[in-house]
Amino acid sequence: MELNRESAYALLTEYTKSDSLLKHALSVEQAMRAYARRLGGDEEKWGIAGLIHDFDYEQFPTLEDHPYKGCEILREKGWTEDIIRAVMSHGEHTGVTRETPMEKALFAVDELCGFLLACAYVRPDRKISMVEVKSVKKKLKDKSFARAVNREDIAKGIEELGVEADEHIRFVIDALSEISDELGL
Repeated sequence: MELNRESAYALLTEYTKSDSLLKHALSVEQAMRAYARRLGGDEEKWGIAGLIHDFDYEQFPTLEDHPYKGCEILREKGWTEDIIRAVMSHGEHTGVTRETPMEKALFAVDELCGFLLACAYVRPDRKISMVEVKSVKKKLKDKSFARAVNREDIAKGIEELGVEADEHIRFVIDALSEISDELGL
């Protein structure tokens, strides 16, 4: 199995039809590519891990199935073990510890990307580039805003990645701003 973005995107779109989940996948891919550049990782591999981390979620949304079913599919298709491990480690419930910088980055950007998209959607201009760090932090305290986003995972991801919260939020906003047209923001 050749590991490239084209095959990863084909897998994603084979299993995922929801526009919001596709945008989430694109946003996580973009944040992962940015962190790969920053941390000296393989940009293609990190981006692919971000792109496919939730590919199975639409069909297997329960904690009992996601990301286990997806990882079974990845193994059957001959995906590399480091990608599979990263996908497994992005879910706290799997018990797979995050050891590598790629695994830590994936966990750190996953929930935050979803939250940042929600922050942009409620702006009158719907521009991700105009989302401010202080506004994000304020909204993080409002449990009724984007209530499905796990704030504990965001905090734990920041801690595991070893970055400052403000710096991490700004970094991901800037990364997502680079693909704002694809995200509709």
